[in-house]
Amino acid sequence: MALASRFLSRSRQLYASQVILPHEHAVSVRSYAKEAAPSKLPPLKGDEMLKNIFYEVKNKFETALGILRKEKITIDPDDPAAVAQYAKVMKTIREKADLFSESQRIKYTIEQQTQGIPDARTYLLTLQEIRIKSGLTDDLGAEAMMMEALEKVEKEIKKALMRSDKKNMGLLLAEFDKINKKLGIKKEDLPKYAEELELKIAKEQLQELKKDALEAMETQLKREEFKDEQMVDVKSLDIRNFL
Repeated sequence: MALASRFLSRSRQLYASQVILPHEHAVSVRSYAKEAAPSKLPPLKGDEMLKNIFYEVKNKFETALGILRKEKITIDPDDPAAVAQYAKVMKTIREKADLFSESQRIKYTIEQQTQGIPDARTYLLTLQEIRIKSGLTDDLGAEAMMMEALEKVEKEIKKALMRSDKKNMGLLLAEFDKINKKLGIKKEDLPKYAEELELKIAKEQLQELKKDALEAMETQLKREEFKDEQMVDVKSLDIRNFL
C-alpha cells in the first residue's frame, strides 16, 4: 500500500486539477467558460481584475476539493455504476462551483464562435469544426443531411442563403425539422441527450485517470525503494484519503 500512498500523496493536487480541468476531448475552456462571458460589472483596472479572477478560481477549486473529500470515486471506467457515480460527483461540483456542464459549454462555444457569421453554409461548417474539436462524433450522419438540406434550399432560391434572410431560413429550418423527425430526435429529449453526453465524458475521464494512475505506479515500481511492492488495483484506491 506504500506505493499507492506515495502516488496519491504526490498527485493529489494534479488529480483535483484534472477534475476541474480534465484532459480534454479537446477544447480547453471546459469548466471555466462562464468566467469568459461578458461581465455586467463596470470595467476594472488590470490588477484588480486579476485579483478577482484569482480569488474566484481559487474558491471554485476549493469548492471542488471539498466535495471530492466527501464523495467516493471508484476509478473503474468499465463499471456503469462507477461511471454514473463519477458523473454525479462532477455534476455536484459544477452546481456548487457554478461551472458549465459539457452541453452548456458547447452551447456557449457555438454562440461565441458563430457571432457575426452572415451565411448559413459557413455557420454549418463552423458547427462541424466545433464538434470535431470537442471530440464528439456524428454517428447519425446529421451534418451531411443538413448540408444536403442547405444545398436544396440554395438551389431553390438560386443564391447563397444568408442567416438574415428570415423567409428562406424558414425553409431551411423546415428541412431540419424533417431530418430530426427522420432521425428520431425530439426537442423534449434534449435533457436525456445531455445526460448521455455527460456519462460518455465521465467514462472517458475515468479511463484517463486509470491510465495516469497505472503509468505513475509502473514508474514508481522501477525505483529501488519500491522493488518489493506489488501493483495495486486502481479500483481499490480511495482518493479521499489523500486530498
